[in-house]
Amino acid sequence: MESLKGLGVALVTPFTAKGNIDFDALLKLLKHTATGVDYWVVMGSTGEAITLTHQEQSEVLSFIKQNNPGNLPIVFGLGGSNTQELLNRLKQLDLTGVTALLSSSPAYNKPSQQGIIKHFTTLANAAPIPVLLYNVPGRTASNMEAATTLELAQHPNIIGIKEASGNLIQVMEIIAHAPGNFLVTSGDDLLTPAITAMGGQGLISVLANALPGKFNRMVHSALNGDVTTSRTQAFELLQLNELMYLEGNPTGIKALLALKGIGTPYVRLPLVPASAALTQRIAMQYKQLN
Repeated sequence: MESLKGLGVALVTPFTAKGNIDFDALLKLLKHTATGVDYWVVMGSTGEAITLTHQEQSEVLSFIKQNNPGNLPIVFGLGGSNTQELLNRLKQLDLTGVTALLSSSPAYNKPSQQGIIKHFTTLANAAPIPVLLYNVPGRTASNMEAATTLELAQHPNIIGIKEASGNLIQVMEIIAHAPGNFLVTSGDDLLTPAITAMGGQGLISVLANALPGKFNRMVHSALNGDVTTSRTQAFELLQLNELMYLEGNPTGIKALLALKGIGTPYVRLPLVPASAALTQRIAMQYKQLN
């Protein structure tokens, strides 16, 4: 768990105009983020894992392992609505060198809280490495309640949660009652100062793909008790952060990365690249930061 405190970045998967994985751009992104973040999250929702084949996911993971001179911890996203399929995937994946799995609560079938508990317990029992829960109701259409998280926190192979519910009271309840070694990390970039002040231990960020240094300062200032600096950094990012999600994620962050010369704005259907109007707004807000 110690290696996952601080700043993680949910890496995008760069694509060419033809929709293929752009490994040259991915290498550029890895070099760009390597000196600012504490660990990489591979194949999360920001990585468009849902539109990559299992083979492509494995190729991206292998490439990142091979291009990690700083030996950053790697977290691999493994989520879905079919518990048995996830167990099958575990048998196929080469998780050598991977620190933990990040797994979101099942979407679409919207299980009960007891169903969520059984799903994650089954996954954690089978996983050869630790599991980090991911609560993101905006994507899954169901909330993992604090009581559910706290019950799962007792499992020896479940080490923490990425909390992106936006419900600070729920986050407080988890932090207040979870075991001392249970990691609570923010899944909302700009709520990080508040969550860290309550005892959270970092952030898994979208916008850090483009701004790793600024987010490093925001997160580590908060962890070091410098709330003023952390809050100031978050305030500076308010307007830019909002633009990241107006046309879907990772549409916004890919548009910003393209403006910085890292990859293209291309995403896979059903997502489409950022509109010209949004791209212009992102460019204007980014310019104001520099």
